[in-house]
Amino acid sequence: MTLDSIPLATMDLQTADGVRRNSTKICAPVMAETVDQMLTQARKAKELGADLVEIRLDFLKTFNPRQDLEILIKQCPLPTLITYRPIWEGGKYDGDESKRQNALRLAMELGADYIDVELQVAHDFYNAIQGKKPAKIKIIVSSHNYQNTPSLEEIGNLVARILATGADIVKVATTAVDITDSARLFQILVHSQVPMIGIVMGEKGFISRILSAKFGGFLTFGSIEAGLVSAPGQPAVKELLELYNFRQLGPDTKVHGVIGNPIGHSKSPHLYNPAFKSVNFNGIYLPLLVDNVANFLKTYSSHDFVGYSYTIPHKEAGFNCCDEIDPIAKEIGAISCMIKRPDGNLMGYNVDYLGAIAAIEEGLRASNGASQASGSPLTGKLFVVMGAGGAGKALAFGGKEKGARVIVANRTYDKAKQLASKVGGEAITLAELENFHPEDGMILANTTSVGMKPKIESTPLSKEALKHYSLVFDAIYTPKMTRLLREAQESGATIVYGTEMFINQAFVQFEKFTGLPAPKQLIRDTLARNT
Repeated sequence: MTLDSIPLATMDLQTADGVRRNSTKICAPVMAETVDQMLTQARKAKELGADLVEIRLDFLKTFNPRQDLEILIKQCPLPTLITYRPIWEGGKYDGDESKRQNALRLAMELGADYIDVELQVAHDFYNAIQGKKPAKIKIIVSSHNYQNTPSLEEIGNLVARILATGADIVKVATTAVDITDSARLFQILVHSQVPMIGIVMGEKGFISRILSAKFGGFLTFGSIEAGLVSAPGQPAVKELLELYNFRQLGPDTKVHGVIGNPIGHSKSPHLYNPAFKSVNFNGIYLPLLVDNVANFLKTYSSHDFVGYSYTIPHKEAGFNCCDEIDPIAKEIGAISCMIKRPDGNLMGYNVDYLGAIAAIEEGLRASNGASQASGSPLTGKLFVVMGAGGAGKALAFGGKEKGARVIVANRTYDKAKQLASKVGGEAITLAELENFHPEDGMILANTTSVGMKPKIESTPLSKEALKHYSLVFDAIYTPKMTRLLREAQESGATIVYGTEMFINQAFVQFEKFTGLPAPKQLIRDTLARNT
């Protein structure tokens, strides 16, 4: 089963901030031990921009149904969804079932906007109310699966069972075992003829919570504070609105993301989403926790899933899934960026080398006043690359492409020789580099981890040896000013920070994703705020 191109109706709704491209509501769960605390949380939810609150009665320490519901419903500053979740459906209530259902009926009478009734008891509930339901209230009939996400056919049958109860709104929440599980919920959501909430719980289901707006979900849940979640994988309201531009997502929004494992700490969504918004590009950038790259790409094969950054450990797996590969990425043997062409073909690039080489070129131009038009300032230079791992490979091939004379210095000579022979360069050991100075004005690029936190007093090359270099680049960016860079600067060399490589590759990827010039200052400012 793949998420192929699906016909989606486009809708534009006017908001105070301009065009809103979806009608999906943001619901903030209110989970507190007292009624007063719940009202405080509800006011906070309104301030944050939520559309409604889910009042979780099962969290209250003491509960006087008529008195408490009257206060909660009448004094709540937002529309209310009343949920009284029992233990057998993942909640906290462990009392008499008839009392629980009585409380939900009372919430209807007192003017709640929505109530949530579990599928397991929905027929009993509807029989008990005998069609007596205030016109304004909508009943959500829900099903929660905390083990997995069933097949497309099984979810379809489940939705039919929920509809057969008389539900106004269908809610299906499943659990992600793999990121591809969300695709099945998207298929159901987009074809649903009735309002539907479709959520895939857990970190691997995170995209379902954001992309519900693209695929027509009735609502998504957002926590009032990061971490205070009512279900695993739930984003915060602030994150939905400010980081993921939730109101601007529409049926035609293009999906991008960073593919890795683990991925939770990636800063990339913080760079690309504000950048997309700043140029009015209709795209989103998500963290994608992927186990199997080939399965992910096959499942999300629609033309709306268009661009990916690759990080550890998937750069080689991404390489193997490409239909076409940029020549230098092919030589390096790994990609860090993938673009889906209009014909569906997947094109792979290695932007790590582009980012690093661009940073070095900028440093050289700034130091000698050369213009961009006069070719690469690396041409003809002696370019020493320390380290022969993935980053070393990228720098060595990048240097070769720019016409530099490449020297590969590595702890083990054989690995240096292997890489040097591929780029028509020479190989030496790191020990030999100490006394290597055939000429002055050389360029040095460190791709080893020597000097990285926590061992910030280490350096891969002595200060004495640095006097022969006109520019020194360090791929390490924690700390930003490594001992190597500090001593190079003291020796009179131009220095280039590792953060510049990250920023430059972000510029390159942004342009490949959007076809637009990168908002460079905005990306720089965003990175500075998030590091």
